[in-house]
Amino acid sequence: MNLLNDPIITNSSGSKQSLSAILSSMAQGDIRSFPRLRPHQRPAWHMFLVQLAALAISRSGRDEVPEDECAWRSALRKLTPDYGDDEPWRLVVTSRDVPGFMQPPDPGGLRWSTKSTPDALDMLITARNHDVKQSVAAQAEAEDWVFALVSLQTCEGYGGRGNQGIARMNGGASSRPMLGLVPANDRDHGVHASRHWLRDLHVLLASRMRGEANVLGAPGGQALLWLITWPEGSRLELNGLDPWFIEVCRRVRLVSDKGRLIAESANARVPRTNAKAFHGNVGDPWTPIERKEGKSLTISHRGFDYKRICDLLYSGNWDIPILARPAPQDGGDMLLLAEAISRGNSKTEGFKSRTIPVPTSRLRMFTSTEVGQLAEAQTKEIEAFDIALRDGLALVAAGGDRDAIKRGHYGFTNPPRARFDRAADAIFFPRLWARAESADNPYEADKAQHAFLAELKIKADRVFAESLSQVPCRAIHRKRAEARGRSRYEGVLRSKDASRALFNELEEVDVER
Repeated sequence: MNLLNDPIITNSSGSKQSLSAILSSMAQGDIRSFPRLRPHQRPAWHMFLVQLAALAISRSGRDEVPEDECAWRSALRKLTPDYGDDEPWRLVVTSRDVPGFMQPPDPGGLRWSTKSTPDALDMLITARNHDVKQSVAAQAEAEDWVFALVSLQTCEGYGGRGNQGIARMNGGASSRPMLGLVPANDRDHGVHASRHWLRDLHVLLASRMRGEANVLGAPGGQALLWLITWPEGSRLELNGLDPWFIEVCRRVRLVSDKGRLIAESANARVPRTNAKAFHGNVGDPWTPIERKEGKSLTISHRGFDYKRICDLLYSGNWDIPILARPAPQDGGDMLLLAEAISRGNSKTEGFKSRTIPVPTSRLRMFTSTEVGQLAEAQTKEIEAFDIALRDGLALVAAGGDRDAIKRGHYGFTNPPRARFDRAADAIFFPRLWARAESADNPYEADKAQHAFLAELKIKADRVFAESLSQVPCRAIHRKRAEARGRSRYEGVLRSKDASRALFNELEEVDVER
């Protein structure tokens, strides 16, 4: 099970390849996806492959991305020159005092516990809306252990005493997000693994060739942290690590038990890297950094809704990572891809993923101030409908008596408002690009705005109508409550600047009819 030579990883055609061959096929654009990856492992695997390839090319002194499998094997071996038998690339090694793949050497004197399946080793997934269950991969293959190791070691947070998290997140209950631009697949406008990898790899290599300053680290420093012995109580300083370093946050060893792979894990008293004071701001090229306090992004249970995306792109509160900015070689339609595990205290709240198409015409200015102003206007327009739904349905819950409305009545409006917000989210960015396209033409700009408002009105009306019967109200007051609630709903809309223009336009159409 030597990743450099043995066919372990399944490619998109269904055949298995070595890691060296995978990188060769990626360089030739032949791999669309990795079918055995679980969804939450996808960003970890992509970031690992990009960092690994960038380190290998940089250390080998190459100017271009090689397409030959032998060239990749040679470049990877140059990252581990002290190991003639490729031990750092093997899943199982006989001697515990040498590294295995993503497995730091055993310093001795530790207490080890057994994990019999790769999903038991992988990141904890406990969200009710996440279909991954732990300890079910009894028929696991070698590549399942590869993916679990990469996911755990490069994206895991704090998991209780002795279970340390990675350096690239703002605390143990945070996230390692992946925010980046991706070339849209010509076939289905989805994410093509090879094109995504090549784009990110070229951007990173170009940034190092330009000598761009890094927040931390030293190019040419320690890169593969699983090579380094991890004595109890020792920590690595970030200023001695390459900015693209691939970290390990847990002590793990794979062993063969009667021909079957199992894992052994041991606690660590302190994290592998001395990074707590940096709050995740360590130069990760996919991670947005909050400017005021210098902290990396943490994803909540809301995930990447339009409010979060607009905050990241247009508020001015965040430094957008280099791989989420348009690059000189970008052409054609792109996708803004945002993925992360939402994490709580020793738990996770599900895998969050959002893909937003960015048309070619908008690419160069999709983070511009002008587009940001339009995004803010659309957000306020959605808020106008949200307030109308809230006030109208709360009045229904109060039996139609406005003076009787209490805080509890507003609570009944939260599920319908959430449904409307999701419906608005689905059209937010397509309408934003359309409005940005027509911003220089006042007539077309008004037309695009009214089209967005009209869609919001249809969606809000539908939610309001469907929710009337779901809002609790005494039967004797039901008809009065619903009539007054509807009147209140439309009255609030007419009073809001964001939606008044729509009503004026609708009334003009009625008069003409």
